[in-house]
Amino acid sequence: MSKVAFYAPLKSPNHATPSGDREIARSMTLALQKAGFSPSLVSELRSFEKAGDRSAQQVLIAQADHDIPKIIVKGRAEGWVAWVTYHNYYKAPDLLGPTVADALNIPYVQIESTRARKRLEGPWALFAKIAEEAAHRADAIFYFTQRDSIALKDYAPKSQRLIHLHPFLPWSDLPAPSTRTGGILTAAMMRPGDKLDSYRLIAKSLMKTQADWTLDIAGDGAARPEVEAFMAPFGDRVRFLGLLDADGMSRAYQNASLLFWPGVNEAIGMIYLEAQAHGVPVLAQHRPGLIDVLDPRGTYPAPEDGPKALALELELLLNTPPQPGPIRQHIMDHHLLNAAARTLGDGIRSVIEGSA
Repeated sequence: MSKVAFYAPLKSPNHATPSGDREIARSMTLALQKAGFSPSLVSELRSFEKAGDRSAQQVLIAQADHDIPKIIVKGRAEGWVAWVTYHNYYKAPDLLGPTVADALNIPYVQIESTRARKRLEGPWALFAKIAEEAAHRADAIFYFTQRDSIALKDYAPKSQRLIHLHPFLPWSDLPAPSTRTGGILTAAMMRPGDKLDSYRLIAKSLMKTQADWTLDIAGDGAARPEVEAFMAPFGDRVRFLGLLDADGMSRAYQNASLLFWPGVNEAIGMIYLEAQAHGVPVLAQHRPGLIDVLDPRGTYPAPEDGPKALALELELLLNTPPQPGPIRQHIMDHHLLNAAARTLGDGIRSVIEGSA
């Protein structure tokens, strides 16, 4: 298989702390392998700088400059045919890829790149400029959502290819379908901010529904006392499952009648894909990013319609649940490993061939 360089500046697939970014980075390596490439993880350098500290940014740039010559040597020895970077943005720019790709005369490809020109002024100006230049340098950029594509299209050079890569699960096959013998399922970490706002919205919606329901909550975190307070009026109709591993989550999906997660300011939300892969319908709000991973046949209330609209849709889903077959087929066609590998493989090979 042809070797490609793979780099994740926000969080390496080998990082010790679990997160969505780490899991997506791992999924990308699987998809590249499935597409017929051999990804070589080129660096563990994490360029993430969250405080807007220019001196810290300069330290990271110096470290990258020190590492680049060794990476170029490695690339020549391994015969990389392209460089692939996952998640370049102003807080975690790709400090390595453009320079190495130029030195090796190979295509430079990005997956999920953000162009935020408003950040070219302010505490992240230095990093934002590097991220912007890296995005402009890319021969091709794979984007996840239509929202992401807007700025990419606005600022793309004429030669750059923009390719829609549907968010995907690292699964080759669908899991066993839900029996729908349980009640509502919610699954999310309990953190202050947007996560807590979603939990609050769930509680307000449940207060307004006339349906007969029970709720299982998978997740934990620093804001658990607040979540417990939201759910206290419902007594034993709400059950806290705590943190679940992958097998535990699969069992939870297999019992659930529906997944309820409003998704306040969620970028994508992989739980939606996981639930739908099990044939579980989803109740969420119609928000940018989320709509790209939700079953297009579903109805998703607008955020401004508030908890009353969610309560009404909840009643409809509990009383007349959609058939699981079409939901699962949609995930199979667009959001599993095989579909992602086809998109990545076709896109990267076309760039390689175009540069030959």
